Amino acid sequence: MPDNTFDAIVVGSGISGGWAAKELCEKGLKVLLLERGRDLVHIKDYADSNKPSWDYSHRGGRTQKMIEEYPVLKRDYPLNERNLDYWAKDSECPYTEIKRFDWYRGYHVGGRSLMWGRQSYRWSEFDFEANAKDGIAIDWPIRYNDIKDWYTYVEKFAGIQGSVENLPQLPDSHFLPAMELNVVEKDVAARIKKYYDNKRTLIIGRTAHITAKIPGRELCQYRDMCWNGCPFGGYFSTQSSTLPAAVATNNLKLRPFSIVTEIIYDKDTQKAKGVKVLDAETNQTYEYYSKIVFLCASSFNSAWVLMNSATNIWPDGLGSSSGELGHNVMDHHFRVGADGDVEGFDDKYYFGYRPTGFYIPRFRNLFGEKRDYIRGFGYQGSASRQGWSREVAELNIGAELKDALSEPGPWRIGATAFGEMLPYHENRIFLDKSKKDKWGLPVLAMDIEIKDNEKKMRVDMMNDMKEMLEVSGIKNIKTNDNLYAPGMGIHEMGTARMGKDKKTSVLNAHNQVWDCKNVFVTDGACMVSASCVNPSLTYMAMTARAANFAVSELKKKNL
Repeated sequence: MPDNTFDAIVVGSGISGGWAAKELCEKGLKVLLLERGRDLVHIKDYADSNKPSWDYSHRGGRTQKMIEEYPVLKRDYPLNERNLDYWAKDSECPYTEIKRFDWYRGYHVGGRSLMWGRQSYRWSEFDFEANAKDGIAIDWPIRYNDIKDWYTYVEKFAGIQGSVENLPQLPDSHFLPAMELNVVEKDVAARIKKYYDNKRTLIIGRTAHITAKIPGRELCQYRDMCWNGCPFGGYFSTQSSTLPAAVATNNLKLRPFSIVTEIIYDKDTQKAKGVKVLDAETNQTYEYYSKIVFLCASSFNSAWVLMNSATNIWPDGLGSSSGELGHNVMDHHFRVGADGDVEGFDDKYYFGYRPTGFYIPRFRNLFGEKRDYIRGFGYQGSASRQGWSREVAELNIGAELKDALSEPGPWRIGATAFGEMLPYHENRIFLDKSKKDKWGLPVLAMDIEIKDNEKKMRVDMMNDMKEMLEVSGIKNIKTNDNLYAPGMGIHEMGTARMGKDKKTSVLNAHNQVWDCKNVFVTDGACMVSASCVNPSLTYMAMTARAANFAVSELKKKNL
């Protein structure tokens, strides 16, 4: 096989791309994995994985220079001194905001699998049926039963800790032993369960941290330094999990600094022949060929590649024949909730830094309950004691201050709601050819906003948390509805949705591009609706399912 020819090409090395590479390699295909950014080697390149905040020049915070150089990243928590080099540079990778959109990206091997929040939840049948029942957008081409076995498959490999709850709106995963709620969270959970007659539930947040041994990885160390890269492999990432598995097959070639500029489309065969790559270091262009292409560059970048491909046949790009490419953008709207003071637990402590909090699953618009909006939301939160950095207004100098700060501060508890955003056709991205990035490539323009349904939901997202804290005996409760802009959830979805009809969707039920059956898109671009739970576990399952189908079709000579 020539050096530039492979059985499969995978574009992007994040959560979806890592899974695609692993599955295709393990099924015997020779695979080229392309990443637009630098290589980032597990353990060796986690330079600050053991560096505490006090060893940073600015205690891990942000400087005025950083704020000036990162006008988008500064809008929220990603701008910090601890892992700044994990995030794409705003100056090199600009975009156009028709309406404000906060786009936080990681361009390196592993992508955002190194920086994700690791919250891992299955979607339920309610989620896959929602569009059809509500008459919104289009129906999903699959149902929970089509993917539930794939959830189990990826969970066994990735390692998901959590508790069995038997909730129809939040199906249980194949769990490793659950991390524990702390004493205050257990008390509040019991009070909520009793007051709401078990209709609302506070459980441990389900995350991709291993609490039982998985080969090649060590248990989570409860350091909560995940964003610096985990040298123990305590959480799932491409580096700790899928990439080593792919490498072990001897079927993988990894090429970093490789910006895929287009898919090479053969109009005679109506198939993709491969991809064009711009070397990010030398600016030279290369072509690589394959039987199948898995596009896993993240929702917006995958759409960008499609928009740049086969434009001599479809002016708006490969997969645009339905008019849906780039449309139906979704995120999870959040930054709204409540918190307060907890009394009566000053003699109670906890140890270590648990890398998850609690979760309160969706309870609105379920089981016959109706609100003045559709869909729902869940909460992520925690209870903790304040530490040495707290303010003690009454003791601001001298020995009394030192004595006060040698003891843990008071307990507080709070939570932020994550709400579902509907797939509005007019929420879209498109190419802005008047603006170029560092490499002279056209950038994306964002025209996305939340609408009345989400705004109505946010009222409940705030007030419901306040009520739950009140009935739990929490004092001095404060509600908050902080500024949210689309993108801040870092859960962008929907730009190349799946569907049953090629006239209304970009992909079919197996994640194949309708217009080009040997191209598969399995990242957030494929999503038809957003649910209210974190989507990464679903991307993993979708990717494994599509890879299995693709190899089967190759063997049947259908691709």
